[in-house]
Amino acid sequence: MNIFKTPEGYLYSNKALLYLFIPLLVEYALEFFVGLADSIMVASLGEAAISGVSLVDFLMQFLIFSFSALATGGAVVAGQYLGDKQIDKAQNSATQLVWFSTISSTVLMIAVIILRQFLISILFGQIEADVWHNADIYLYIVALSIPFIAIYNAGAAIFRTTNDASLPMKIMLVCDILNVAGNAICIYHLGWDVTGVAVPTVISRVLAALAILHFVIDEDYTLHIKKTFRHRFDRFILKKVLQVGIPYGVENGLFQLGRILILSLVSTFGTMAIAANSVGYAIGIFSVLPGFAINLGLTAIISRCVGANDYEQARYYNRKCLAIVFISHFAINMVIFAIFPWVLGIYNLSPQTAQMATEMVFWHGVFAIIIWPLSFTVPATFRGAGDSKSVMLISLAVMFTCRIALSYVIADWMGIGVFGTWIAMFIDWYVRAGIYIYRYFSNKWTQYRVV
Repeated sequence: MNIFKTPEGYLYSNKALLYLFIPLLVEYALEFFVGLADSIMVASLGEAAISGVSLVDFLMQFLIFSFSALATGGAVVAGQYLGDKQIDKAQNSATQLVWFSTISSTVLMIAVIILRQFLISILFGQIEADVWHNADIYLYIVALSIPFIAIYNAGAAIFRTTNDASLPMKIMLVCDILNVAGNAICIYHLGWDVTGVAVPTVISRVLAALAILHFVIDEDYTLHIKKTFRHRFDRFILKKVLQVGIPYGVENGLFQLGRILILSLVSTFGTMAIAANSVGYAIGIFSVLPGFAINLGLTAIISRCVGANDYEQARYYNRKCLAIVFISHFAINMVIFAIFPWVLGIYNLSPQTAQMATEMVFWHGVFAIIIWPLSFTVPATFRGAGDSKSVMLISLAVMFTCRIALSYVIADWMGIGVFGTWIAMFIDWYVRAGIYIYRYFSNKWTQYRVV
């Protein structure tokens, strides 16, 4: 079968895929560009500032990905109900998702603010005093945005389930522009420290959450939620949402926690290593930008196929999206390699720090092309089918045995230094790719339909 020619009667035409993937790609690109712009502006405050902000950003990514995963779980359930033509239950799933995300994230926000100094100490260990000071200020402020991150992710996931990814993209476009403009004004014009990055970030996330809520309560929308401040949880529906969302959330959360544990190792190599690692990640993340975006869309697509009990379509869209990720990763990494020297010059790093960052970005791009799609796009299909628990178990087993354990062996014991943590990450990708390919062809993932 020609994967680029959609068979008659299939759920998503090439045009429909384009309308789903392009807004997701733009939205992710905006998020990454804001991170890149933030790191460039913070770099003007010195390496201690960029190190402190980068440490906290890793922790915030841990929280963001956890709530994004929970939102994906709710969207999978809603998508399968839509595929099965049970509109009322699909709407109820969306409502349960938004309320649960809001309440749980508010509790988490309070805990992070109260325990922030303990978190910095336990996660990052003995860091230099000025790095600690910047991290503490930044975390105290950005923690206020946690509930709004959760609300936006829940609303955005609901819209993607109905193949409308353009609305979340437009909301993020406006909010990200305000975020970057606010950062520039606060740092360059007002002369603020890391507070100048934190405050505009919180404001932009509040606006994004309020905007997505405005549209998701519209009764003309297929998956609208109930417009009320009084809510009763439907245990049956909520259990299904959490059945998919919690394993994916645990997987994403512990994956980010693993990165933080590795960062604590990186911090022992000094401020120069932390700065190089931060810049390497801020630029290198663009090498997998298309994959992140397409994976979100693929999960929604598979949920609709499985809800309609059509696994042939699910396999077709898995192959098609996998091919698109391979091709797009090759294209974007060629662009990154071409412009990287110019981008690196903006950071004004020391020669040794710049050399370390260059190695990280180059090899990250190479492996993003040849192995990343098999490691991360294939399991997106499993999640859409409801098979998120097995993905979680595989992911965590590989992460702790390969990425974390080998980081300490290669970077510390073998004396390679900070780049050793990146080598361990590439090994992690290869191992999980092999396991996921085996599971895909075993067809065990087809036994996990949620509804």
